[in-house]
Parts: sequence; C-alpha cells; structure tokens
Amino acid sequence: MTASQSDKATRFRALHEGPGAFVIPNPWDAGSARVLAALGFPALATSSGAQAGVLGRRDGRVTRDEALAHCRLIVEATDLPVAADLEKGFGDTAEIAAETIRLAGGVGLVGGSIEDATGSPDKPLFDIGHATERVAAAVQAARGLPFPFTLTARAEGFLRGSPNLDEVIKRLQAYQQAGADVLFAPGLPDVASIRTVCSALKKPFN
Repeated sequence: MTASQSDKATRFRALHEGPGAFVIPNPWDAGSARVLAALGFPALATSSGAQAGVLGRRDGRVTRDEALAHCRLIVEATDLPVAADLEKGFGDTAEIAAETIRLAGGVGLVGGSIEDATGSPDKPLFDIGHATERVAAAVQAARGLPFPFTLTARAEGFLRGSPNLDEVIKRLQAYQQAGADVLFAPGLPDVASIRTVCSALKKPFN
C-alpha cells in the first residue's frame, strides 16, 4: 500500500524525535533511491551536488524547477520519507525561500533545508539577521502545509571559508529560535566540535 505524504511526514518527524541517531543517505536519482530503500534505510535526502552531477553541472547551477522535478522522481520511487537539499531556497529573499518550501510540499517532500550561503564568492554568507529572517519565513511556510514538514536550517560557515565554531553556534541558535525543526552545520572538523554544537542546541542536529 502506498504511504500518504502525511504518514511519511509523521514517520520522518518521529525519526528525529527518537533517542538516538539515524542515517539518512543521499540518492542521486530514482534508481539509487530504490537501491537505498532495499538496503533498509528509513528515509532519504536529496543532495544538490549529486543532482547537479546527474545533469553534468556544478553544484548550485540547477534551477528550482529542475530541482523540484528531480525531487519528485525520487519521492515517487519509494514509500520512504524524502527530504530535500533546497540550497538557499533558490533566491536571496525570505519570500522566495518561503515559496520554495511551499512548492517542495507540492512535489511530495516531507522535509527540506534552507542554508545561509549566498552562492557569491564576494560575500559567501548572508548576514545573520537576514539569514534568520529567511529561516523564519521558511518555517512559516512549512507550518502552513497540511502535514508536519520538517524544516532544517543550515549554517554553512565551515564550507564557505568561515570556520568559526562560535559563529556557527550563534547562527544555529538564532535559526532554532526562529522555529527550525532541525539544525545542520556541514563540515565540522571533528567529534569534539560536533559535541560542542550539540550541547548548545535543543533541537535535533544533522
């Protein structure tokens, strides 16, 4: 029996509320999604880099329409919950980030991430105030969906030339306060850093 989007969203939220960690792999297409489901993973998450690679492009060079079409294929390949790497929401404004979350729900996704990277080498990260406004708008859009969409907020400093742990924690705490369900800081250098970040947050950490 095919699981409903609401059922998958509830299962995905429950995974984050459990007492321990769980592993969520990144399929790059519908076929790899089916392989990963057969291996027993409880959920899937798309990767912007993998998606771009399938199209022969660099990460960050995929349009929102292309990304959502790619996500829909992965969603429809299995009965597993699927969350998406939605980069910065495919635009700089809070309104665009919010619209991306609404559209993500429309293709069957039950979760997605919004990052604070600008995509510009001249200024790699949004100012913390604007970044937090973008997360808050994405959260509001997620709450407006008819199922519990899990919104992840990403602090990208360690990947974008600003490896300051205190600053990353400050940003994650601001995104937590803005309502993000899950926090994510890719590129942390060691277990000690991960432990420090986790101890500073009250929400699940990816």
